[in-house]
Amino acid sequence: MLSDLNPQQRDAVKYLDGPLLVLAGAGSGKTRVITRKIGYLVRQCGIEARHVAAITFTNKAAREMRERVGELLPGQQGQGLTVSTFHSLGLSILRAEARRLGYKPRFSVMDAGDAQQILADILKNPDKASLRHAAGLISGWKNALLDPEAARLAARDEGERQAAIAYLAYQGTLRAYQAMDFDDLIRLPVALFRDHPEALATWQGRLRYLLVDEYQDTNGAQYELMKLLAGPMGRFTAVGDDDQAIYAWRGADVENLRRLQSDYPRLKIIPLTQNYRSSQRILKAANSVIRNNPRLHDKNLWSDLGVGDPLELVQCRDDRHEAETVALRISAHKFENRTRFADYAILYRGNHQARLFEEALREARIPYQLSGGQSFFDRAEIKDLTAYLRLIANQDDDPAFIRAATTPRRGIGAGTLEKLGDHAGKRHVSLFAAVHELGFQSELPARQLEPLSTFCDFINRLAQRAEREPAGRLLDELLAAIRYEEWLYDSEDDRAARNKWENVREFANWLGKKGEDDGKTLIELTQTVSLMNLLEGREDEAPDAVRLSTLHAAKGLEYPHVFLVGVEEEILPHRECLEGPRLEEERRLMYVGITRARRSLTLTWCARRKRGGDLLPCEPSRFVAELDPEQVRRVGASVPEGEAPREDGRRRLSALKAMLGGK
Repeated sequence: MLSDLNPQQRDAVKYLDGPLLVLAGAGSGKTRVITRKIGYLVRQCGIEARHVAAITFTNKAAREMRERVGELLPGQQGQGLTVSTFHSLGLSILRAEARRLGYKPRFSVMDAGDAQQILADILKNPDKASLRHAAGLISGWKNALLDPEAARLAARDEGERQAAIAYLAYQGTLRAYQAMDFDDLIRLPVALFRDHPEALATWQGRLRYLLVDEYQDTNGAQYELMKLLAGPMGRFTAVGDDDQAIYAWRGADVENLRRLQSDYPRLKIIPLTQNYRSSQRILKAANSVIRNNPRLHDKNLWSDLGVGDPLELVQCRDDRHEAETVALRISAHKFENRTRFADYAILYRGNHQARLFEEALREARIPYQLSGGQSFFDRAEIKDLTAYLRLIANQDDDPAFIRAATTPRRGIGAGTLEKLGDHAGKRHVSLFAAVHELGFQSELPARQLEPLSTFCDFINRLAQRAEREPAGRLLDELLAAIRYEEWLYDSEDDRAARNKWENVREFANWLGKKGEDDGKTLIELTQTVSLMNLLEGREDEAPDAVRLSTLHAAKGLEYPHVFLVGVEEEILPHRECLEGPRLEEERRLMYVGITRARRSLTLTWCARRKRGGDLLPCEPSRFVAELDPEQVRRVGASVPEGEAPREDGRRRLSALKAMLGGK
């Protein structure tokens, strides 16, 4: 099991004498270390799989890790192993311990949209920027484990003080709804373990060894949760890389790497520096950039994968010319090297850069896939409709109840829902069931109770019919009864309303046709939709297409040929991040971009770029000057108007086509 590991990887797998930090450079096989260590703990050390937990940050990473461990621990050997995200682990803890915190076990978890709607109601419908700012502040306070009173005392200005007051009301509303938001899934387990030592002892006994992936991305609350579960002995292996800490903007704290050393004086550090991904030139370029940052541990990545091609730095005339140049270069390179489109990635700092590349790729008839695009099922209008379907299928689904009861608005206000949530919490019943309890009905005046009763009767009638009537007809009646199209046009501009209504009609027609073709009721179709939503994006094979992605979304991925575009001052680094820790994070972002490449890396920048309708002069990024000049070949810089790259690409493509055509 350990024979194909290098000496540092083997040391990391076998070390069990105390807390361990594995500083795993880009492409150094960190997932292999984690999965082999799980296998080693179970097969060589006699620790049952149910006492081991591997924690990561994304469902995709957890799924891949689970599949790899399944090969090492087949059959019963891996039974009970926990491989999950931080938030999934927190959810498991809270489901088991909900009553200790005053929640019913079937509490609701609000998605970001539902949570922001609650906050918007509290703030009396602020503009979107103010709402996002307030939501960000509250999330930051929760991640730092500050309650509303502590947040109010820590507020630095009147705006933050008002956000802290809103935070108090927001938490009160969530509590009344018997609901939690995403950040509560970490914050509340920490509060539970601090206040209930017996619960902590139970979970420490259940999870006797922790392995934490992407440790540099943890925030304060996640660090505290890990620390509590690992206990004073520090029964954990943390795997991370301070050179790839690029998520400070969403609460991650690279200082957690340094906190480990002060909180665990016996901490052992093992750096992994052998890279299994990139050529030597690419690694030398990456090393030369990142050494300009202060670092926890100096480490020079190296590989035995050959010297590789020089990096190319291409100066383009403007941003449209940049997109055309990249498209032509991909066409020519693919034609010349018989590669797949999926071997290429175009990486950029911000989503706004993607549009011109999309246009150029379409013009060149190059298929592409945009990373981070919104899932069809995540669109607000589809979630509105599926909330009704979920509630028809299961009246105990509280998040679906809240969304359906308030979208469109039907006279059920926040005050009514708070009273309903409070009653449901005390009685440990669902919101839907609470409406029909005499105790609750006696608490409300008729004008508040009537809209609730009317809504529940409407859902009950649909639920009875959904078992036997055609799904398509029921859906049409539902949309007409709630006057959803009319509500869209009242709350959105005409173009947005039209697009959203078209999406709803497409979804409803698809469900209706599927019901006819498969002979399924609306109840059965709702279960199918839920399953599709869970499985979406899990294709076994990615399409053969060029990948367009932000640098943040590309972390953890790799491609044979990478185009890192817009490498200019005020783009990379971003204009708001030109000094201090924010500049260091931008440099780490550059490092992440460079180390996505396996065989070739092309960097592009523009002499001029269109901003606000004007072509403004640009300067290459300061990070370009930090690249080892021996590893970089400059193209187009000395040619007026930057025409060389385009003409050179066209000539190469024409020559190759002529040659292969026998001319």
